[in-house]
Amino acid sequence: MSTRPATDARADSALADPTYRWFLAARTIAMAGNALTLVALPVLVYRLTGSATLTALVAALETAPYLLVGLLAGALVDRAHRRRVLVTSATVSGLAMLTVPLADALGVLGVGQIMVVAVVVATSFVFADAAGFGVVPQMVGRARVASATSTLVSVGTAIGLVGPLVGGVLVTVTSPALVLGIDGLAYLACAAVLARLRWPGSEERPERGPDRRLRAEVAEGLRFIWALPVVRWLTLLGAGNSLAGGAVAGLLVVVGVEQLGLGVDSPRLGWLFAAGAAGTFLASLALPRLQRRVGVGLITTVGYAVALVTLLGLSFATSLVVALPLLALQGYAATTLIVNGIVARQVVTPDRLQSRVNTTARLIAWGGSPLGAALAGVVAGAVGTPWALRVAALGLVVSLGGALVVGVWRYPRVVRLAAPAGG
Repeated sequence: MSTRPATDARADSALADPTYRWFLAARTIAMAGNALTLVALPVLVYRLTGSATLTALVAALETAPYLLVGLLAGALVDRAHRRRVLVTSATVSGLAMLTVPLADALGVLGVGQIMVVAVVVATSFVFADAAGFGVVPQMVGRARVASATSTLVSVGTAIGLVGPLVGGVLVTVTSPALVLGIDGLAYLACAAVLARLRWPGSEERPERGPDRRLRAEVAEGLRFIWALPVVRWLTLLGAGNSLAGGAVAGLLVVVGVEQLGLGVDSPRLGWLFAAGAAGTFLASLALPRLQRRVGVGLITTVGYAVALVTLLGLSFATSLVVALPLLALQGYAATTLIVNGIVARQVVTPDRLQSRVNTTARLIAWGGSPLGAALAGVVAGAVGTPWALRVAALGLVVSLGGALVVGVWRYPRVVRLAAPAGG
């Protein structure tokens, strides 16, 4: 452990830890493969079936496991060796992905197999995500959680900007099935790196509670979320940000065409996505420094205000020049809210509850986004995209109002948040 004071930026950086650097490398490899699949999977399904419905169904199958087994996975992972869960999940995902190019080479690939692979990989991700929430604070220490989590988000965002472009080229010069095979190899490479890593506590199971029934352990995680105000309110109020984010993501192309006057095939539609991603990237870089200086509650309260103003502004935008900076600010605010909440939960949650508490919070995020997209789509079809965005903004109004009423703005800086006794 470094003897530098906590205010030293080098001491606060998770990158100072060589084990974390290898962990980041493993995650980067996996995220790069995932970015290729983001393009290749829907292209492959559509080429095989010619059906937009089946293509959308496969996309839905990729999110359904989190909503269905998230709570259960969190409780199970809190019983397990988290490093081994990460290795197993990556191995299962890699092997499942590699069946796609193999079946394609044998001429027997069908959409049914692709659906099964999508479910297997998505379910493995739920368990890997639950394990990752507990591994990060265990590996780097609570003082470096903000740096570690923000670095992961920064790398993921950068890959999210470049990966789909590379994936788009690869599916034209090779085959989508082969690209999924590349993702499979990336998963296995990730598993190989993680299998060699060790850190204090990596081979130990988290301490168990007095009641070892699975239902009781799930309930224990839910009780913790409700009992601790900083976790309860950052989690519950995050639903408004989730709903608004889903609406923006679901309507972005429609906003570009109907509000901003862009053509359906205009390359400038990509600028809208790039603007939001740029805001996300900047937020992930700025948040660790911001959290050292400002309370998590004030960050949350101001974040809701900024997200609300930018979303309302976007509803009135009629030109690309106005929309791009608004989308960048929206991405900045939304990411700040999400990562700020994750870091706060990781810092205050006892080790044995990390997976349960954080997968429950993730359920809210994944549940609100499709709801926001669906609601915005219905409203946009009835009265247009401007009013759809304004209706979605009501979620942020509720979150901002709730933050002011319950006093979220008073919550202290991350460094002053302490894990409860026994954690």
